[in-house]
Amino acid sequence: MKRFLQSEAGAVVVWITGTLLLAATLLPWVHIAGKDLAARAAAEELSAFMEWLGAAAGRGKYSRYFSRTLVFSGLLLMPPLIWRLRSIRCPATAALPAARSGLHPACQAMIGFVLAGGLLWALGMALVSAGAYTVNAGPPPAGKFLSKVLVPTVAASLIEEWLFRGLLLGTWLRIAKPAAACIGTSLVFAFVHFLEPPKGVAIHDPNAPLAGFELLGAILRNFTDPRFFAAEFASLFAVGMILAWARVRTGRLWFSIGLHAGWIAAFKGFNLLHNLNVENPLHPWGIGESLRSGLLPLVTLAITAAACRPFIVKSARNPGV
Repeated sequence: MKRFLQSEAGAVVVWITGTLLLAATLLPWVHIAGKDLAARAAAEELSAFMEWLGAAAGRGKYSRYFSRTLVFSGLLLMPPLIWRLRSIRCPATAALPAARSGLHPACQAMIGFVLAGGLLWALGMALVSAGAYTVNAGPPPAGKFLSKVLVPTVAASLIEEWLFRGLLLGTWLRIAKPAAACIGTSLVFAFVHFLEPPKGVAIHDPNAPLAGFELLGAILRNFTDPRFFAAEFASLFAVGMILAWARVRTGRLWFSIGLHAGWIAAFKGFNLLHNLNVENPLHPWGIGESLRSGLLPLVTLAITAAACRPFIVKSARNPGV
């Protein structure tokens, strides 16, 4: 155990554990502050940004508060993780030189967006034809589309790629071989995104000091469900591996940002316009609770990875991946 904790994998496990505990501790206080801000925004004249933030805080569910607090906690504890990873010596591993792609950054991002979003949307349309999804009655309001699709597409792709493939993977590449670094960061990426509360979970008192730990316990119980774990975690890990592979091959984040944005746009947009038919025989193994879980999304991810290969330049100085 001591040897494991002294390794880079052990350092990441400690970081994840600390992030979960800090997020669970801060969650009730963040929730109280958010709802107080929402009440102020409704009763007083505030700046445009604070008005928008207050409205978002008022609409936010407890699970969304947890996800935002989790990201904040991870960022807060990132400097100690980076320091720890840099202090672990790995004599067999040289510093990884940056690869370069011949494509313009904007072109990389656009190609990634079209490939990822287009193929995932095509899967959705095929599932509609197969009766696994039904189309909603009317189009959503423009404001809902903006908040549910456009904002997450831009914000999540930029922030998460900077955090996972830029900061974490970039640091890990300095102390481990590319394959190990990609696998490690992809496991972290999948684990963090796997931390979602089960549907219908209710917290007795969201503002109680231990409410965050109550929610965390409900979330961790997901790991006891083999079907949910296999359907959700496998797809998230595959997504993380494709994004990490694109980052290592191109030496930049642009292709990964485009892929990530395309998946989010197609996923969020499709969910906004369609409903899952749980009576369809493809559910739950062919398609799970959403377009990101099940065997068919995994196959689509494999096709996406294959389609990306012609556009990703392998660095001659980086033969390990």
